[in-house]
Amino acid sequence: MSRHPDRQALAQAYGATDIVAQRGAEGVAAVLELLGGIGADAALECVGTHESMQQALDTIRPGGSVGYVGVPAGGPELPVGQMFASNLNVAGGIAPVRTYLPELLADVLAGVIDPGRVFDLELPLSEVRDAYAAMDERRAIKSLLRP
Repeated sequence: MSRHPDRQALAQAYGATDIVAQRGAEGVAAVLELLGGIGADAALECVGTHESMQQALDTIRPGGSVGYVGVPAGGPELPVGQMFASNLNVAGGIAPVRTYLPELLADVLAGVIDPGRVFDLELPLSEVRDAYAAMDERRAIKSLLRP
């Protein structure tokens, strides 16, 4: 699910077969139509808002799972009644990035490892404010900061 052409293109490059640009009830209806009215076995919530979490929960089938990688602004809010009634599972947490940094960072910065096409903006560390602004304004998917 994406409304941004650059993100849609990246998803398709990684194998996405269908793109749903609608949000809310329209987005949920589009996903359910694609899946024969049943819903997805699993969904990833990668935005971190209450609305995106609710949309993920609404698109999965009874007994399905939602994984999350962000925390909704203003704190997590989960519809426990909906989750209980449909036996929905929700799991996620903070990525243990610091565990992998010593091993991988030097190789990424040296060009030995390509971190992928997700990093579509590269800036010096001194421009960290611009890097975050570009992601917030959807001018970049992810920013790679170099020392």
